[in-house]
Amino acid sequence: MVQLDEKIYFYLFLIIPVMIVIFVALQIWKKRTQRKFADLTLLKRITPNSSNFKSTLKLIILLFGLSFLIIGLVNPKIGTKLETVKREGVDIVFALDVSKSMLAEDIAPNRLEKAKRLVSEIINQLGSDRIGIIAYAGQAFPQLPITTDYGAAKMFLQSMNTDMLSSQGTAINEAINLATTYYDDEQQTNRILFIISDGEDHSEGITIDAVDKAVEEGIRIFTVGVGQAKGAPIPIKRNGVVQSLKKDAQGEVVITKLNEEILKEIANEGNGEYINGSNTDEAVEFIKQQLNQIDKTEFEAKQFAEYKDQFQWFLGVGLFFLFMDIFLLERKTKWLKKLNLFNEDA
Repeated sequence: MVQLDEKIYFYLFLIIPVMIVIFVALQIWKKRTQRKFADLTLLKRITPNSSNFKSTLKLIILLFGLSFLIIGLVNPKIGTKLETVKREGVDIVFALDVSKSMLAEDIAPNRLEKAKRLVSEIINQLGSDRIGIIAYAGQAFPQLPITTDYGAAKMFLQSMNTDMLSSQGTAINEAINLATTYYDDEQQTNRILFIISDGEDHSEGITIDAVDKAVEEGIRIFTVGVGQAKGAPIPIKRNGVVQSLKKDAQGEVVITKLNEEILKEIANEGNGEYINGSNTDEAVEFIKQQLNQIDKTEFEAKQFAEYKDQFQWFLGVGLFFLFMDIFLLERKTKWLKKLNLFNEDA
């Protein structure tokens, strides 16, 4: 487990592209000025040891040195000791719809990005709860098992997209059935399932049967709707540019709509609540209130208790590169000149 102490220093990496631009500009200015002074043949005779490669090499070494120094300032820490601690909370599983309909842009920037933001904001409100993530479309896929590592959860969450599952459609019952396998039967914690979707269910099974099974296992199901009831087309993009709109077998543009009725039915049968996700702040606040009303259960979790600083290694490497840059001359090295590896005499 890696922990970063001072993330604000990552902004110093913005210096690197600025230095590259300045270097390129200086090289262009230098060549233009030299050509005004003398032609290329004469310049080579006057400055036979001048090396363009060495100038570039010095810049690369300098940038490596600065990069390691910046990472040293960030101060990465590595967890060295795992210990078991007792925590109180609930087990929460997020089932996120990643079907193509979630690309509809009737809610900014699109339904999927809105859903991911909602989940991320909910995670920010949690304390000692354990969380898991499921991705589903025509089938369900376990994205992250139950864990207390919120950082890892957010990383997996951001990587989710509509291309991660080859089987398209929206089978909510598959997600519910998979969620029932997430919880630890040995530790009888309160169990919550959040289904974040536009509610378009194309599965052949009966979703309510899956809900009833989940309720029997002590799972409360909350549903969060993303999208608009009036619907929107599904854009097909390439490199961020809309190429066309998704069409059905008859060549008609597909309009995907938020189906609140099925989401409300699932929440009602699942002893939960339906939340409209259009307003992120209101939705997150309502969910926070609901979770606060649920009794917390004590459970055991493993976490890193000790972290050791690693900044010294990065500072050491950074200083090494800086000393190399200082002692590396811009003129040609004799033995490299004989080899002419970079065809500088051509």
